[in-house]
Amino acid sequence: MVVSVRRGRQGQRGNIALNRFFLDFGLWIFYRYPDFRILKRKGNMSVKYKYIILLGDGMSDRPIPELAGRTPLEAAATPHMDRVASGGIVGLARTIPQGMALGSDVANLSVLGYDPARVYTGRSPIEAAGMGVDLGPDDVAFRCNLVTLGSMGGGTDLADGPVDPQWVMVDFAGGHPSNEEGRSLVASLSEHIAGSGIEFHPGVSYRHLMVWRNGMDELDVAPPHDLTDNPIGEGWPKGDASERVLDIMRRSVEIFAHHPVNRLRRDAGKAPVNSVWLWGQGRRPNLPLFADRYGLQGAMITAVDLLRGLGACLGFELIQVPGATGYLDTNYRGKADAALEALGRVDLVYLHVEAPDEAGHGGNLNDKLAAIEAFDGKVVGPVLQGLGRLGAHRVLVMPDHATPLEIKTHSGDPVPFAALDSESGTAGSGVEYTENSAAGTGLMIDRGHELMGRFIRGELWNRPTDPGAEI
Repeated sequence: MVVSVRRGRQGQRGNIALNRFFLDFGLWIFYRYPDFRILKRKGNMSVKYKYIILLGDGMSDRPIPELAGRTPLEAAATPHMDRVASGGIVGLARTIPQGMALGSDVANLSVLGYDPARVYTGRSPIEAAGMGVDLGPDDVAFRCNLVTLGSMGGGTDLADGPVDPQWVMVDFAGGHPSNEEGRSLVASLSEHIAGSGIEFHPGVSYRHLMVWRNGMDELDVAPPHDLTDNPIGEGWPKGDASERVLDIMRRSVEIFAHHPVNRLRRDAGKAPVNSVWLWGQGRRPNLPLFADRYGLQGAMITAVDLLRGLGACLGFELIQVPGATGYLDTNYRGKADAALEALGRVDLVYLHVEAPDEAGHGGNLNDKLAAIEAFDGKVVGPVLQGLGRLGAHRVLVMPDHATPLEIKTHSGDPVPFAALDSESGTAGSGVEYTENSAAGTGLMIDRGHELMGRFIRGELWNRPTDPGAEI
């Protein structure tokens, strides 16, 4: 009898231990792999979602006198983004934390669900990852812009000798050289400057990469798009690395002065590329994989090395779309088709379009309106139509940051987002997709990196009802 009692207690203890094991294991799965949490019960079936983020870079703006006080989002014809907003959740998100650089790198980290204040190490090492350039722990990557500078007299023929802080940043994009022109110019940099730890790697158009092996990253320098129409002395390189950086810029002026590419550009009435601008330096980042963080396999569609690099760092499939240029002439429809095709094999697609941001930097109102309408009509519309064939889905439409035409650069303004859940069954916002409409809902996500998790887990559709509530 005594033996039987002891065995019974041991059995009970074993059952308790086993139950605790399964409970602990279940909780571990619950928190480590949120994919298990995003199965929605519908009748007797579990519905697994597909997710797509449609990001119009720099799409948000400020009221413009030429538009009678409206923003480009308010003035443009955007029926498809309006459909997402009207039928879904609309609000504002602060994608650039206070005090951080107003860059697409910081903003897109936030949109992707990563706190820039904790993981950001610089823009260029992310771009290096997108270009397949390996960085060691002591290597420093720099964005190498091909730019057009103007002399004090207003011309683009620059004097030999030290870089003059009175030169003006005429065009941070160097007149948007073709990929072939950019590669030729960078090849000349490699021929005449590379060595002693310096490497140049060609990218797209005016966006290229310099790597300084075992280099220095102590440099304070303005992004070139922040200097448009202003003397470059306002963003002059300072710090331990500045002497090397200024010397490379000086030598680039000499190399480009009589380069065949510039002779052809001048003959065609185009501005020359007459210098490089080195900025955005940093060492390689260490980012947790998106699948480990959110339990979803993702894909990235973009023409921009920065976004491709973010995708590579997060373990996304990188999808190249023919004709994707990162400019107004990009292959919008090709990106939409590629996204729908990718959703047949992955859980989430991040589709990035650069064109609105380029128009904002150029201060061109008509181009920005055209870019927004092309994004809406050739990307958002076809994606919404195709998603119906894929079953349950959630759509998030937003910019990464604002690029107001009046300042021709990024701002830290909160940006509007609209999220649609095909299975929510709740009433939508009933508003259009604009900055003012988003502000009017009272929904503000001040820690923008939290938006992605709330979107994936469906928490946006279970938010507090108090006006002005932050979630």
